[in-house]
Parts: sequence; structure tokens; C-alpha cells
Amino acid sequence: MPQRAATIVGGGIGGLAAALALHRRGWHVEVLERAPEFTEIGAGISLWPNALHALEVLGLANAVRALGAVENAGGVRDRRGRWLSRTDNAELARRFGHPLVVLHRADLLRVLTEALPADSLRPGSEVSAVRDDGHGLVVDHHGGKGGGPRPDLVVGADGLRSVVRRALWTEAAGPRYAGYTAWRMVTEPLAEPPSEGAATWGRGERFGYTALPGGRMYCFATASLPEGAASGTPEYAELLRRFGSWPDPVPALLAAVPADAVLRHDLYDLPPLPSFVRGRVALLGDAAHAMTPNLGQGACQALEDAVTLAHCLDSTADVAAALRSYDLLRRPRTQAITRRSARLGAIGQLSWPPAVLLRDTAARLTPTRATLRSMTPVLGWTAPGAPVTATKSESKSD
Repeated sequence: MPQRAATIVGGGIGGLAAALALHRRGWHVEVLERAPEFTEIGAGISLWPNALHALEVLGLANAVRALGAVENAGGVRDRRGRWLSRTDNAELARRFGHPLVVLHRADLLRVLTEALPADSLRPGSEVSAVRDDGHGLVVDHHGGKGGGPRPDLVVGADGLRSVVRRALWTEAAGPRYAGYTAWRMVTEPLAEPPSEGAATWGRGERFGYTALPGGRMYCFATASLPEGAASGTPEYAELLRRFGSWPDPVPALLAAVPADAVLRHDLYDLPPLPSFVRGRVALLGDAAHAMTPNLGQGACQALEDAVTLAHCLDSTADVAAALRSYDLLRRPRTQAITRRSARLGAIGQLSWPPAVLLRDTAARLTPTRATLRSMTPVLGWTAPGAPVTATKSESKSD
């Protein structure tokens, strides 16, 4: 059978993981990324056990864990710094097979790009349209290097404002604003970094932190604000104004953040699509199911998407049939997690004092075992198929 070809639109975590999963199964892949290079800036990423199971399928779990930090414990605190709930990472690993690992997004992207053939990566390639010209799929793009063979499969992994989704899902609603904005930042190395991560819930505001390797901390904050609202002050000054008097260690963490290293983005999710596929085109990651970061599952679900897509395509030569299986496996799960993340965000952003008191009391009275049990539908995911660490042709030549 001739080698099958896939064009991946978008060179983020999900797109690169999909390209690698297909490459390992003998596909010719090209990844079209509009940015001039494959990289991520400025923020950490939490990889929960389900993401590490997906990385196991790609043969990268150990490499990624070696670059990350594993916390002993974490949880949620109230505005006074009192613990509302705790999570034991060792128990998390015992239940779900892996701990929670935190690393810089750029490190994860580097591991993925280095696992792919260099000539499959096409930076500076901005896609303008995806269409079927009667002879097969065509991906129109400009810039970058010349394309490969006409693809048997196109994967839209191009994020929240996906060009692929807009081209083929013309009836779909656009992203919807979650009602709050977010700041992300990484501290300089600390002499005595906190031994535990935490998310502190206030009134319409939250501040969280978790460990990165080398004594650095990844911090994030949210505030309920109108979409596109501008404070008129530098973002770092705005963070100090809002969170500078919060309980320890928040002030010390903010003091260790470079003033020019704060990223701010309004948060969105995607209304549910009726399908993630159109013929031989599939959506993946944020392009299919953008979600708020409250469960830390955005990249985790993109990794799940990638290995599931490759598994479905490995099961049959009929690409359209394989994509229908992918849709049946991924759409209900990811849309349920999107809804759950939105609910958690709404709870975390409560600002009416009686509602905040009720929320904090309920969190304090919930047993730890019940919290872990409630995470099972998200974290207790089993990757389809066996790990694939070499292409079929490479395996035959061994």
C-alpha cells in the first residue's frame, strides 16, 4: 500500500503530537505553522496522569518527566490562606499511574519537535484555506517551504481561532468569553521555593502557583472583567495592585517575577460542535474543544486526541471511517470536560460574599478521597493501542 500523507495545520502541542503519532505509524507528515519557528513562550504547563499516558504511547513520557517538576502536594486555599482542600500527589500517582508533572511549555514543544524529522516541520507557513478541488484535499498556504504530496488527511490543530474550523465548519459559533481574564508568569529561581502548589480563591479573583524545575515557580491569576478590558497600567503593576497583599507566599512570588514577563489573555471556550470531522478533515485540541484552564486539561486533551486519532487511522485504510471513530471517541469526552472546567471556573470566580462563604465551606467539608474520586472520569483515561516508538518500516528493518 502506498505511504499515506497527512498535513497538520498548527504546530502547537496537539499538532506536533498528532504528527509524531502518525509518523511513528509510517505516514508522511508535514506540519504547517504560521509562526517563524516552533516554540512557546512565557508559561508553564501541568501534565496530569492522562497526558503522561498519552506521552507513553509516543515513547516520550520519561523524557518529559525528566524535564519537569513533581510536587508532593497541592490544593486550594481561601483568601486568608487557610486550606480548603488538599491533594496528595503520591496518591494521585498510585491511583492513576503517574504523578502531576509541571514543566515549561517550550520544553515540551522541544521534545516533540526533536522527535520528528526536520523536513516535516514547515514554519512560516500560514494557511488561508482548506478545500476539496474534486481531485482531493488542498491546503492553501503561503510562506515556508514547499508542501509535500497531496494529503490523504488534514488535521486542524490551529487553536482557538482555527482557520480550518472557519473554512469547513461555517455554521459553527465562534469562541465565547468565559467572563474573566488571566495572567501567566514564571518567577526567577527562588532560594526557598514553596514546597507545595496552591490555588487561592478570593472574590472574583484567584491566584495560583506550582513548582517548575530549578527553583522557579509558574504563577497564574484571574480576575472577572469585561472582555477586552484594559486597566491603563502595566500588567505587572496591575498584578501588584490586585494581589500584592494576598497571603504568603503570593507577595514573595510576585517580587520574583520579572516586570516584563507577565502575559495576559482573556479566557474563552468553544461551544460544542456537532462533529469534529468533515470527510477526511479532523479537528484536534483547541480547534475542536477549546476549554478554560481550570482543570489544567487543555494540552492534556490535545495529547489524548493525537494518540486516539492515530490509533483510529491505524485500524482501517478508510480515512473517513477512521475519523468517524475518532469523533465518537473524543467528542463526548472533551465536551464533557469543557463543561466541567467552565463550571469550576464559575465557582472559583464567585464574588458575592454569601456565595463565597458557601463555596469555601463546601470545599472545606469535602473529604480528600471524594475529591480524588471525582477526578477519576478525567484522569482515569486509558490510551488506545500499544506504545509505538518506531515506524513500521523501521521495525521491519531491525
